[in-house]
Amino acid sequence: MRLRKTISLMAVAGVMAGCTSAGGVHQPSGPETVAPEKALVLPPPGGPSIVSVVERKRGNGVEQTISLFTSSAVPGQNFLKVQFLGASGANPGTGNAGFSMINESGITREVARSAPGVPMATSATFLQNAYGPFGYAAGRSRAGDTCIYAWQQIRSSAAANTQARNFGMIQLRLRLCDASATERQLLGIVYGYTVSGTFDGEIWNPYGNPPPADGALGRSGAPIYPDEGGYRASPMPIGYEPAPAIVSRPRATPVRKTPTSQPAQGAAPMPAPIGPRVPMPGEAPQTSAKPDAAPAPNQQSARAIGVTVPSPDCIGDAAMTAACRK
Repeated sequence: MRLRKTISLMAVAGVMAGCTSAGGVHQPSGPETVAPEKALVLPPPGGPSIVSVVERKRGNGVEQTISLFTSSAVPGQNFLKVQFLGASGANPGTGNAGFSMINESGITREVARSAPGVPMATSATFLQNAYGPFGYAAGRSRAGDTCIYAWQQIRSSAAANTQARNFGMIQLRLRLCDASATERQLLGIVYGYTVSGTFDGEIWNPYGNPPPADGALGRSGAPIYPDEGGYRASPMPIGYEPAPAIVSRPRATPVRKTPTSQPAQGAAPMPAPIGPRVPMPGEAPQTSAKPDAAPAPNQQSARAIGVTVPSPDCIGDAAMTAACRK
């Protein structure tokens, strides 16, 4: 009987405890969408623009997939992926991300999956942006679209690692395909993006110790010129020679043409003479105005024998008389 009573009392206590619980619902931590301005890496000014940002918190860091504007017929979405690794205790209970370095076999698989159907070739040229060295692969699709896949690991050097600082690491991946851009234009995004996220505490600093100042600063015998980079192989020319004075010349007065005389208003214009003018009695015969022009045969005879004006008595039938023929 005592055992039954004890069991009954425990059952009643359990029911009462269940009734007094808060009944809250806990949502497991997983990927969530955040505002574009909270992206840990920002593309350069001018694009490509951010479409969405999906964030996942880990026990040792944060991961973000930043989807970018895509204008290409190649399957897939342009993106920027970033991992901040090393900050333990950021979100306990969700597991830790693998703290693995970039290796050649892993990158080869990533490049093959980045742009399906596009033959990608890895560049052997050493390149470096503001955050350090990076690598990339590029290719062109059958439709003419250009694609690149770039990767970068930001981590302090082994010499900068101490017992209390410089242990963090940032890994980035960039996939870009565009129908009209060239490989060099797409590669400019790698040089232009900005890592806006940071770690809390010096222990997870992924950049290492800041570089020392240039030894030439403040030292005599090491001039610094205002050129790009500050240094030149040849020194700047010394001395100043003023520019020659500019002598202004007076402008020539334009010559105005005299207007030709016009006939008086209301007067009829003189008609142009038709044919050669008949000279008056006693007047010498006129010659041609053009000295080089050959005279016509009838003009030659007129110059040779002259022109005789007939008398009024020798007009009509009287012209055939002997007196008029003289």
